[in-house]
Amino acid sequence: MTPFAQSMWDADTASQNLGMALLAADPGHAVLTMTIRADMVNGHGIAHGGFIFTLADSAFAFACNAAGAASVAANCQITYLAPAAEGETLTATATEIVRKGRQGITDVTVTRADGTLIAAFRGHSRTIKPS
Repeated sequence: MTPFAQSMWDADTASQNLGMALLAADPGHAVLTMTIRADMVNGHGIAHGGFIFTLADSAFAFACNAAGAASVAANCQITYLAPAAEGETLTATATEIVRKGRQGITDVTVTRADGTLIAAFRGHSRTIKPS
C-alpha cells in the first residue's frame, strides 16, 4: 500500500464506518471487502444496491489515488448481476484500464467469497489540483 493510499484510508471514515477493509492499494489497483450487515439490507431482503455501489466506488477511489495524484470521479456506472445477502462478505477489486493525461478509466468487479460476480462497475476519473 502506498503512503498516499494509507493517509487517504486513515481519513476515510465513510468507508471505515461501513465496515470496509482495505486489503491492497497500489497505483491502478485496489482491493476492499465489506460484510453485508442487517442495516444494509433492503425491503426485498437483499443487499441494498447503494451499499454495493459504495464498496465499488471506494475501490475505484483507492486505485485512482494510490499513486499520489488526487483524483475524483467524473462518471460512474454499475450493473448489478446477482443479489447479495446479509452476512456475505463482498470483495471489490479495482483495476485501472487506462490513464491519459488527467483522465482515467477503472473497472471494478464485486464478488462473493465463492467468486460469483455480484456487480460490474466502471468509473471515469479526473485528476485535480491539490487544494
